[in-house]
Amino acid sequence: MIFEDYRNLLFSVAYRVLGSATDAEDAVQDAWVRWSAGDRSRVADPKAYLVRIVTNVAMDRLRAAARQRETYVGPWLPEPIITDETADAESVSTALLVVLESLTPLERAVFVLKEAFGFGYGEIADAVARSEDTVRQAAHRARGHVRARRPRFHADRARQREVTERFFTAAGGGDINTLMQLLAPDVTLWTDGGGKVRQATRPVVGAERVAKWFAGVGTRPYEGVLPADMLAEVVDLNGAPGVVFRGDGRVIATLTLDLDEDGRIVTIHNVANPDKLGAVATRRVHRLA
Repeated sequence: MIFEDYRNLLFSVAYRVLGSATDAEDAVQDAWVRWSAGDRSRVADPKAYLVRIVTNVAMDRLRAAARQRETYVGPWLPEPIITDETADAESVSTALLVVLESLTPLERAVFVLKEAFGFGYGEIADAVARSEDTVRQAAHRARGHVRARRPRFHADRARQREVTERFFTAAGGGDINTLMQLLAPDVTLWTDGGGKVRQATRPVVGAERVAKWFAGVGTRPYEGVLPADMLAEVVDLNGAPGVVFRGDGRVIATLTLDLDEDGRIVTIHNVANPDKLGAVATRRVHRLA
């Protein structure tokens, strides 16, 4: 079946454009409905046709989501997904998806199609129904913006896993001294509870403040779950090792870290909004294109 041959590609495009697995799945379903209702005998290039549909659906959803996020409580972070070791960490990392949030829907779609999937400017122009010159300008703006804000250093998988394991062990034991050793002086913690669970509604900045925050979390109940009853598991989240916290039969939160060239933690992304944990709770592994 032609659509199923491209389903993984379509989800991969939609997820990178939207930063939400739930919305990406809905975008793929919308693409399926349009594909089913259309005259497929006139489609010369099914891949280009389907990418065009899902890209435009995703852009429409992104515009609608932007209005909702204006009233979002606290920082907004992307919806985490479990990935396998083949995932391109740089193109699907939490850090990059956060940066992409500051682009316009057109810039984001163009950036994703060009940088993550290698589509030509002419192909992208057809997909987003813009002139090739407009697409080139959007790509230039997007690249400049991303280059200025994305992390300068990408740790290898082994180093990332080692630091991640040491961090959650220290946090779980309230070991402030070890936490201070692992954190960069200007580390920033971003927590996303969406106003539905107890989380910091503003970034927590600085090694001492972040260490104390996690040490405190590791010693008191969270959403009715005692620390001793929580389970922490290191899994691949968005292309790199991260932590999934479970308790009381549900996923409570996820944690991903960005490291500097010295292996110190410079950014922590903590997603605890229950509406964003569904893709992780199902344990489905996304093999992204």
